[in-house]
Amino acid sequence: MSAEMVAPAWMHSQISAEQYDSWSEEQCAGIEIVDGMVVVTPSASKRHSRLARILANALEAAAGPDWNADTDFDVRLQDVPLTNRRPDVIVYRADTIDLTPTRPKHVLLVVEVVSPGSETTDRVVKVDQYAKAGIPFYWRVEQTTTGVPIVYSYVLDPATRTYRDGEAFTGTVKATAPFPVTVDLGAL
Repeated sequence: MSAEMVAPAWMHSQISAEQYDSWSEEQCAGIEIVDGMVVVTPSASKRHSRLARILANALEAAAGPDWNADTDFDVRLQDVPLTNRRPDVIVYRADTIDLTPTRPKHVLLVVEVVSPGSETTDRVVKVDQYAKAGIPFYWRVEQTTTGVPIVYSYVLDPATRTYRDGEAFTGTVKATAPFPVTVDLGAL
């Protein structure tokens, strides 16, 4: 049995930004593009989706009129080879709502909720990619066995294009950067 019989041919070769941009929203759902290759992302659990939605709603309310917060759309980190990531939460400039693709220069903060199967990607790979792309803030949400999440915040060092550790929050986020926001995650 050949690989093409198991998966479509487009999953075995790099795709360009132009090819990806011609796909429908349905074709782009549930995938990311890394170095031109399609990476299928697992479906999020209800807890994961709820955490992302609670954070997005709180960030949207706190951000003010210049920023929007949303979930589940692509951020184009680079064109060649194509790298699109789909963060769990994105805070982006409100005046770019109709621009596609969303670029790192439009983004203030990305949030990843770590789930089984995304540990290394969210803790190591994406944090490096987001920093190199110049996104100013990164939050990583760890789901714990107690059910009370821990949020780790990171701030970009623009000179080195790496993140330095910010604050860590258990249960309730009381952040001052990128803007003041309080989010109670302990009631999940």
